[in-house]
Amino acid sequence: MKNIKWGILGLGKIAHAFVQDLQLVEGNEIVAVASRSTQRAKAFGDEYGVSTAYGSYDELFKNAAVEIIYIATPHDSHKELSIAAMNHGKHVLCEKPLAVNKTQVLEMVEAAKRNKVFLMEAFWARFNPSISEILARVKQGDLGEVNYVNADFTFSRNDEEDSRMLNMELAGGSLLDMGVYPIFLAYAIFGKPEQILATAHFHKTGADLQTAVILKYKNGIASLMSGFRSQSDMVARICGTKATITIDPIWHETQGYKLFYPKEQNQATSVSLPTLGKGYSYEIMECMSCLKKGKLQSDKWSHQNSLEQMEILDEIRKQIGLKYPFEL
Repeated sequence: MKNIKWGILGLGKIAHAFVQDLQLVEGNEIVAVASRSTQRAKAFGDEYGVSTAYGSYDELFKNAAVEIIYIATPHDSHKELSIAAMNHGKHVLCEKPLAVNKTQVLEMVEAAKRNKVFLMEAFWARFNPSISEILARVKQGDLGEVNYVNADFTFSRNDEEDSRMLNMELAGGSLLDMGVYPIFLAYAIFGKPEQILATAHFHKTGADLQTAVILKYKNGIASLMSGFRSQSDMVARICGTKATITIDPIWHETQGYKLFYPKEQNQATSVSLPTLGKGYSYEIMECMSCLKKGKLQSDKWSHQNSLEQMEILDEIRKQIGLKYPFEL
């Protein structure tokens, strides 16, 4: 089988981690990289042995050799750049969140269908081996009826006001950057909630510093949190009528988990599932599998999954009053 030919767009910290994992997965080749800075693009290309480096995104879109583009820019540009890439016939793997709101996601999905190209949100946690195994165990009833999920993504940091994390023009704040992970876990286990309750603390820029969410389901509750103000143990907990699973920290990039059966024994069974590289490798493998089968979306993280998760995020933002300046 021929190598899948990638273009990398947006060359920040996440792109470096992604490319390092991409190089661990056979059957892939980076054809070109692109930044708004030619110097930055060339430096990135030199570091990873990529000879074609562009100082504009449009040049990457027009490169006929590129099959799929990984987009790792700030949230506010995901829709525009993904649609531009798809309009040039490129498949797209776009960093999470796929867009800023459901309207944007719908536009992206429509562009994918119109251009008959593959589109997937780069929700790498979904493809983590431990997370995949845990979701399978939940589905087959190993925990009994799951009725409680507790997860957070919160750590202490002191960003400057002009940082990306606090910049409202870039859709900054904890919810879209970090809160998507605990919301994903609850959604992956329970689906869409019956009721959403949310509250938040804000920075003076308007970005959310802390967001707490309760999702109520027919037979369960999820208690979730994101924030920049406090340091968490980053352990997620999934509790059922028979057993509990704790996901080892940092839970969304975990290397294993523990299973407890409190009524039968007071001892945990530890499961170790080390990742290949940091763990981006598994979403890369999913893209490869889909492209080789001619699929336009993943069964494991579909367009509908991205849409439904964004509906939850939109309602949380509505309740806490979080709106970005560029939104109508």
